[in-house]
Amino acid sequence: MENGIKKNLLPANGTHWKKWYVPLEEENATIRECLATQAPVAAGSADIPLIVRLIENPKFDIPGINLFNGAVSLEDHDVIHLLLGRGMLPKDEAFVIGFTMGSSNRMSTAEKKMYAFAAKYLYPGPYKFSDDDITVFKKAAHLGYVSDCQPLDTINCAELMDLSLKEARQRVGIEPDLLAAYYQIESQRFSQFEECLRITPQGREKLEAQINAEKLAG
Repeated sequence: MENGIKKNLLPANGTHWKKWYVPLEEENATIRECLATQAPVAAGSADIPLIVRLIENPKFDIPGINLFNGAVSLEDHDVIHLLLGRGMLPKDEAFVIGFTMGSSNRMSTAEKKMYAFAAKYLYPGPYKFSDDDITVFKKAAHLGYVSDCQPLDTINCAELMDLSLKEARQRVGIEPDLLAAYYQIESQRFSQFEECLRITPQGREKLEAQINAEKLAG
């Protein structure tokens, strides 16, 4: 233990994206160190469906037309996952997208409804949002709006790479206490989902107990 933070909060190198996440309680590791623990992903940004890229990636913005505020590049999106202490499972994605859009302070109610419609009905396969995902997205958008952090679509993630998570969050204005309070609620409301359990220390203990029980039963 160093500065009260357990080193084992960082995932093992080569962790698959479905299991990869760095808890909000981790503060000492740098952004670069955290990203290095991800297993290489064969699919690149070009493999992401066009409708998703058109909506979520700013390089596809049409001059004079801005459907959704808060769009960021794929690389910056991964950094925001770390700043918010979320993994890559569906409700993690819904939260990160919602918080990022909400933090722009330019997301209208109509825009929120339009994005939810697109994610539920237009996104293909694994990118499609469920009703529960949309609930998380909307809660996150509100949380991003009330947060005093910088608009996350405007931060220079390259400048954060060698900062510790604590330093990076302070630089951007991320409020861990605000996130932790909401994560307690989400973890209890959606306790049947792994990504919602693991975002709190208590949820991770419950998840570990479930895994151990399954191993014993098997």
